[in-house]
Amino acid sequence: MKRSEINGLIREAAAFFERCRVFLPPFAHWTPEEWRRRAPEAGEIIECGLGWDVTDFGSGDFYRRGLLLFTLRNGRPQNLKIGRGKIYAEKIMVAREEQVTPWHFHRDKTEDIINRGQGELVLRLANATPDEALADTPVEVMVDAVPRRVAARGTMTLGPGESITLTPGLYHTFWGRPGAGPALVGEVSAVNDDVTDNRFLEVVGRFPEIDEDEPPWRLLCGDYATLV
Repeated sequence: MKRSEINGLIREAAAFFERCRVFLPPFAHWTPEEWRRRAPEAGEIIECGLGWDVTDFGSGDFYRRGLLLFTLRNGRPQNLKIGRGKIYAEKIMVAREEQVTPWHFHRDKTEDIINRGQGELVLRLANATPDEALADTPVEVMVDAVPRRVAARGTMTLGPGESITLTPGLYHTFWGRPGAGPALVGEVSAVNDDVTDNRFLEVVGRFPEIDEDEPPWRLLCGDYATLV
């Protein structure tokens, strides 16, 4: 992805969040210069991957296959092993109309995916087979703490305020419903570990290779390596 495209997408998302009255923490607005100055005090932000995240999953077409998100809070994977410290994570996402996040599941993480009040989010679900393919068995999930059953690879749509609990090993793919506008999507989960916990059905590029055609307006979490 071009840095100019990423800059534009973050500007659009920041305006969208503001219209939806979603308030981001101060470090969301730090310039690269502020990041370089404040990096010594931002160790947890950097280590836990908080902040802006834009990906096209290696597709080269963000609007067809991509996602923009902001990680608000996250703990360290070792916290789960000892049961202390931050054992949770929270994200806010923008899922555009027909913009697909590809099939994947999490090996350890349980998460609630929430429509925070804008647009509609369509999810397609499937159980995983022992060899991590898509199973042909019905899927049982909890939607707002009420059990629901859908066919293998069936869909369900979350309207404003609705949520679904996705457990480890449950494949899911999602997108904003056409005609409903971009979906404002929340995630509340156990600690998020993008390095080891994600299992994509197809090989994808979780973080984009960036063509630095202009300076960054805001740093992505993947840019933090340049600070340490």
